[in-house]
Amino acid sequence: MEIAPMNFSSFFFRSFGLHVLFLCLVLCFLEKGFALAGRKDKLTHHTVQLNSLLPATTCTPSTKGHNKKHGSVLEVVHKHGPCYEHNQHKTKTATDLHAYYAQFFKQDQARVDSIYSRLKATKRYSTKTDYNLPITQSEDTNTFPAPSATTVGGSGNYVVKVGFGTPAKSFSLVFDTGSDLTWTQCQPCRFGTGSDLTCYDQTEPIYDPSLSTSYANISCNTATCNELTSATNTGPYCYRATNTCVYLIGYGDKSKSAGYYGTERLTLTATSTDVFDGFLFGCGQDNDGTFVGFAGLLGLGRNKISLIEQTAAKYGRYFSYCLPVDQSSTGFLRLGKDGGNAAVKFTPLTTLPVDKSFYGLDLVGISVSGQQVSIPSTVFSTGTLIDSGTVITRLPAAAYTAMRDAFREGMKRYGEPKTVEGVPDTCYDLRAYNLETVSFPAVAFTFSGGLTLELKSAGTVIVIVDTSQVCLAILPNTEDRQPGIIGNFQQKGFEVVYDVAGGKIGFAAGSC
Repeated sequence: MEIAPMNFSSFFFRSFGLHVLFLCLVLCFLEKGFALAGRKDKLTHHTVQLNSLLPATTCTPSTKGHNKKHGSVLEVVHKHGPCYEHNQHKTKTATDLHAYYAQFFKQDQARVDSIYSRLKATKRYSTKTDYNLPITQSEDTNTFPAPSATTVGGSGNYVVKVGFGTPAKSFSLVFDTGSDLTWTQCQPCRFGTGSDLTCYDQTEPIYDPSLSTSYANISCNTATCNELTSATNTGPYCYRATNTCVYLIGYGDKSKSAGYYGTERLTLTATSTDVFDGFLFGCGQDNDGTFVGFAGLLGLGRNKISLIEQTAAKYGRYFSYCLPVDQSSTGFLRLGKDGGNAAVKFTPLTTLPVDKSFYGLDLVGISVSGQQVSIPSTVFSTGTLIDSGTVITRLPAAAYTAMRDAFREGMKRYGEPKTVEGVPDTCYDLRAYNLETVSFPAVAFTFSGGLTLELKSAGTVIVIVDTSQVCLAILPNTEDRQPGIIGNFQQKGFEVVYDVAGGKIGFAAGSC
């Protein structure tokens, strides 16, 4: 039998076609598999032990971030947590916790209100008024006028230790990206009218300029003295008897501090001994309000007199912090770069035209349970701030309502939501279900540049006293035209990187 010759061309193309078909099937399968993996990897829910939502009572220090070789690293603790040395021998009862949370929401709202009040101002307060203001322990201290405006601060939440003076002494200050002026309570000093405390009741030491060889006052009617106006929204004032510049600063929670404006040697302790001579700060003589239990405030804003600007030659306007995921652990504040962290993802830093001191972000979308929530882009057109001192994130009302409704949909198994303490409107009684674990929807914020921030479980819900009150830890603005605020509760567990010189802000997960 004669065998027909093989048509090589036909065989080749038939074989090639089969291989192409097979390869296509493989690639299509892999592509589908990767797509499914991508959807599977997108965080949709947090499932946690119910008891893990409750705050721990003992301190468990974290070592993450503290062994960096570059920059100055300071340990960060929560002022109400067991890691803060003044709280280590205190226990909180249920009554204490109820009182704490009732005050907590009021103070946080006061800070938010002060931010929006400041943003509404069409210009800074710039009128310089000179008063012959004696600052002593006599009754004349009460002649301080009330602040004509407030900065955005308050007593803050997170504490670091720094050194003042020569020889240096260590003081605990709350750090605040929404404030510019650094100040510490000074000796001699007193509390303002209406307080039953005196300086000597403080558990934190009081800075005494007379014991330092490097302290100097700033004179009145100087350019340096006048720079206080943009940082404090008021003053400056003058103590004519000694021609000394006087600062006066009021906060949204009605706290205030007033005293001499001077220069001192600042020592950043912990993992470094970086020293800055001639550091501008306030020496507080008349302090009133919630600044109890620590020495003062460390201003990390964008004003010329902030710590970030005064140390720009050393640290290049670059700093980061990691707030611990709960109050029973520690985080860090680092000034300067750490040689580059590949895990950090950045989004552009924006500036609000009405006030350039704030750090702004461009929020463009919100996801709940892995699904993008339908929110018109115009809702975010007023901008968004990131603030270390505001606790609970605020969103424009339309964005909040859409996000909240999606969250409630994912919580239907736990009954109808309730309002607690007149502030959070999406709370659940999980204790009634006798559960060991609880699952709740994951929330993610998307910023310009493609950055998506998936909130930690500890940054999504807040437990008020006990698990009978587990609430969505996000609140609405009263008006849609108000900018959003990313609060510190949602920043927990991330290293938040401020590359001010580079015009960007970044986030890295799992840093503390």
